[in-house]
Amino acid sequence: MTHPVEPNGLEPASLPDFIRTFRKVQAEVHKAIVGQEQAVEQLLTAFFAGGHVLIEGVPGTGKTTLVKTLGLALNLSFNRIQFTVDLMPADITGTRVILSGADGHREFSFQPGPIFCHLLLGDEINRATPKTQSALLEAMAELQVTSGGTTYPLAPPYFVMATLNPIEMEGTYPLPEAQLDRFLLKVRLAYPNEDDMVRIIAATTGAQESPIEPVFSAATAAREVERLKRLVREVMVAPAVERYAARMVRATQPENSRALGELKSPIHIDAVSRYVLFGSSPRGAQALILCGKVRALLDGRANVDFDDLDELAPAALEHRIMLNYAAHSDNIEPAQIIAEVVKTVRRTRD
Repeated sequence: MTHPVEPNGLEPASLPDFIRTFRKVQAEVHKAIVGQEQAVEQLLTAFFAGGHVLIEGVPGTGKTTLVKTLGLALNLSFNRIQFTVDLMPADITGTRVILSGADGHREFSFQPGPIFCHLLLGDEINRATPKTQSALLEAMAELQVTSGGTTYPLAPPYFVMATLNPIEMEGTYPLPEAQLDRFLLKVRLAYPNEDDMVRIIAATTGAQESPIEPVFSAATAAREVERLKRLVREVMVAPAVERYAARMVRATQPENSRALGELKSPIHIDAVSRYVLFGSSPRGAQALILCGKVRALLDGRANVDFDDLDELAPAALEHRIMLNYAAHSDNIEPAQIIAEVVKTVRRTRD
């Protein structure tokens, strides 16, 4: 199929273009990040799928370095916000200030906040109050910021990466469920193994560091990224795969999990009905399909497969389910629930 040249003068992206660019960006990121292969791939998958990412990891696992390196590799504008308890919404979005002209006339002028960029790192987002956390919602969902009754658009691509520190909970605030749902994937950074630890020591304590080489020029970076994101949207999804994604999401919902009774999986039915307070929203299914399209392209395919959804389910659904008190009492984690959901719904493929 022949595609016309796009209005910006760039040829439509092809599958080889996508794979080459994705792997090149991935290689540049790994100049600074040792190991964490799955986390890096998931981060880039969400980026090219057009979503946002929540990054969870203990201190020293490279959360901030990861997102900074991504900005350098893509050659896109990058800002960092350190979330603290005294941070106000206007500190993020910007505010109107009074400026005096040469003639002495005074007028209000909007001063954009750090949210106006292509890549935004929200460091330790759970340290800010819910009101400040919610200042990101409009930008993440609608690609715009409203201040003083005026709406200001954000230039695409726009990608929010928020980090969470799971072990220092004193002085933190839980993220609102609506905001958690806005993140396409939740990526976890684990402790490095011994070999990776040795490589980290060698890379960070020597006299030289490997420079990050931008994959795009500054003039074309945004257009190139949007071109590749459009290719992702063109990947085909069979009706059976769409239904599989819908069934997986519905299986996380206590009120619907018993509808899978014909699958004869009492373990799953009991886990969801006993431990889950709220299941995933429809955005969970959207996350599965969009990220599945990226995985398909990386595998050289033009269609999404069932296995793509199975692999993505933990990152796409774990942060979208809310567990009840019984789950906390029995030390049940979202990962265990999603593993049972995948195991159960997979039977519908047979």
